[in-house]
Amino acid sequence: MDSRAPDSLSKRRLKMWIRLLGVTRGAERHLREYLRVEHSTTLPRFDVMAALWRRRDGLTMSELGRLLLVSGGNVTVIVDGLEKEGLVVRTHSSADRRTVEVSLTERGLVEFERIAIGHEVEIDRLFSQLTEADLETLTGIFKRLGKDAP
Repeated sequence: MDSRAPDSLSKRRLKMWIRLLGVTRGAERHLREYLRVEHSTTLPRFDVMAALWRRRDGLTMSELGRLLLVSGGNVTVIVDGLEKEGLVVRTHSSADRRTVEVSLTERGLVEFERIAIGHEVEIDRLFSQLTEADLETLTGIFKRLGKDAP
């Protein structure tokens, strides 16, 4: 079958990709606005705090950048702001004094957990039309796709 045919599997995959991007971008826009209005924070700050919450022992600045897929400069700006507010602390690695590790402070942990509760409620609201079966199906599909990701 000609891959350029209007109903080809290739075209359907392209349409699915465009829909997926639309859903993702719409949800991200909504969450950015939610975090700004309800918590006076940004999605990148939330993402940094979430990464540090998952790794309570801390992360190096380069690990943070890799996890969040952003440049070191972007991570530095975000961490600077969080540090000024007393939400994170930087320490030099005991293994290599040139390496700086970042971790949440006790205040940062409490603040993240407070925001994360609302974030979860908002995500639940955004995707409330999905049934348990829908979630299982989508999770299986995304896991399968993730195995082949570059």
